[in-house]
Amino acid sequence: MTSPVWHPFTQHGLHEPIPHVVRAEGALLHLADGGTLIDGISSWWVTTHGHCNPRIAAAIARQAATLDQLIFAGYTHAPAEEVARGLIAIAPRAPDQPTLSHVFYSDSGSTAVEVAIKMALGYWHNLGQPERHRILVLEHGYHGDTIGTMSMGERGVYNAAWTPLLFDVGTIPFPAPGAEQATLDALEAACALRPAAFIVEPLILGAGGMLIYPPHVLGEMAAICRRHGVLFIADEVMTGWGRTGTLFACEQAGVVPDIMAVAKGITGGALPLAATLATAAIFDAHCSTDRARLFYHSSSYTANAIACAAAAENLAIWQEEDVLGRIANLAQGIAARLDTLSRHPAFAHPRQLGTIAAIDLIAADAGYLSDLAPRLRAFFLERGLLLRPLGNTIYLLPPYCMDAGQLDRIFDALAEAGDFFGANA
Repeated sequence: MTSPVWHPFTQHGLHEPIPHVVRAEGALLHLADGGTLIDGISSWWVTTHGHCNPRIAAAIARQAATLDQLIFAGYTHAPAEEVARGLIAIAPRAPDQPTLSHVFYSDSGSTAVEVAIKMALGYWHNLGQPERHRILVLEHGYHGDTIGTMSMGERGVYNAAWTPLLFDVGTIPFPAPGAEQATLDALEAACALRPAAFIVEPLILGAGGMLIYPPHVLGEMAAICRRHGVLFIADEVMTGWGRTGTLFACEQAGVVPDIMAVAKGITGGALPLAATLATAAIFDAHCSTDRARLFYHSSSYTANAIACAAAAENLAIWQEEDVLGRIANLAQGIAARLDTLSRHPAFAHPRQLGTIAAIDLIAADAGYLSDLAPRLRAFFLERGLLLRPLGNTIYLLPPYCMDAGQLDRIFDALAEAGDFFGANA
């Protein structure tokens, strides 16, 4: 029987197979046909400690029997309060910068970024400077699939249908190796025109091709924004929760953003939840005896109690277990295997940041709409792997519980893919 489900980023007209997953544990997905898949991308970058982590699952069960959902407009509950305090405690800090001190909940990375942009524009509006509404973005960026986040991301076939709805932004060139100064000069010039904010994916651009830039550039970009009074927004939706080797990527540059969006791994990947952290200045611009100045944003499931309970347990895992040690060990294992793969003639531009690794397959047809990526997905699926290349860029973004044997299977399959699909094959 044909399924009525409409899947994201899936062209159903191509009739590609859609595996049916029945359960999961650690880095493994178990299929209805009895097979298994190694989840090499943390099921779209969300799973950190592994699927069905026992501690998080137990916390969800306890909360579901106590309080499931509560309107969050004017009401509160213990899990939300606990998570907010926990997020503030672990947020990036630097001696000369204001701290992130307030937490606004939402339910996905896209909405967390939408909230960040609305906060920035609300800040300037409430300060009596509504003309400061222009947003600066980094070239090749991706921030989500809602209208506002698409506006701030790279334009292409994936959002062409909605072009009439997208607002104009100022694009700063990506700080490619050797061209970092051009990026900083462009940002300096753009900030002099007094925009509202500059938003970046710190240290690595995800959907834009896993493009990496160094911490000192991130630090200099934040400093330029501070000099010009431009709000600096960090989209840590993908980069947060240890993916880059530190809890948050901004830590590596000593940067405290004015606003920071987090999601994905906030619950360990178990449930949808997101948060937007802001400094006191952002909060205070909306705090007033005038109801017209309140922050007009919400969703029905804001700070869902069950999701917050999962997030609270995730924070406890970070406090009580050596998660960064696991990340360091996993990163070392990836680095050794990536070094070996980089010698394969079918691959180029190997790169790694923490547990994120990527390499480009040299292929005759490597465009976004070529059939290379779906052919690679099918190739990996046949070998029991969940990998989802970005065009000709094959990347690995595993849960932190992945073991050496599972890494070996992935990198063996990557080498085999190079033999089969490479331009020199």
